[in-house]
Amino acid sequence: MTEGAAGHVSVVVADDHAAIRTGLRLILERAEGVRVVGEAADGAVAVSQARALRPDVVLMDLRMPGTDGISATRQIVDEGTSQVLVLTSFDVDELVHGALEAGASGFLLKNVEPDALVDAVRRVAAGDGVLAPEVTRRVLRELVRRAPAAGTGTDHRPVPDDLTDREREVLAGLGRGLSNAELATELGITEPTAKTHVSRVLSKTGSRSRMQAAVLARRHGLA
Repeated sequence: MTEGAAGHVSVVVADDHAAIRTGLRLILERAEGVRVVGEAADGAVAVSQARALRPDVVLMDLRMPGTDGISATRQIVDEGTSQVLVLTSFDVDELVHGALEAGASGFLLKNVEPDALVDAVRRVAAGDGVLAPEVTRRVLRELVRRAPAAGTGTDHRPVPDDLTDREREVLAGLGRGLSNAELATELGITEPTAKTHVSRVLSKTGSRSRMQAAVLARRHGLA
């Protein structure tokens, strides 16, 4: 996914509350280089808008009527039309886990500060991952607890043997929630190179998102 025309980051806002959609639009469109190209009040419309508009980012609520945010995220990620950035709250942990498995690129709390929201949208559009620290701690802790122990369960994913030493370092960094820029600084490489390594790690580990790779790293004690 590339940034939209004239270097703008294009966004579809999906939330069943019109007032929230309006507020998010106002925040995003005050920022230079960000355009809200569509809105959706339910998941089905979010999927159709992603197909038609191919925005860089769909800002996705999880609780919506009809097609919920998890199902919509899965369809959008499977079709490769957009990156999905989820807005969530502490009382929907089960939905967050579902969105992770569906391939969401990031998770933010709905009380996120405007500047942080804009920064997150830009980072996700650039192929980075965004994890609110509070969400990261809760979700990773719970997912690691739920995951089958090494050597048990048919769904346990080992760390692939064909990861290079550098890719293992990148996987460990993902387990600590590092961004591409932070990985580049830590490893002494350029940010585009870090992004390339992340893509290879996701592919080799069968991870649909950075968050899934982070869980894998933590389960194997790499982070």
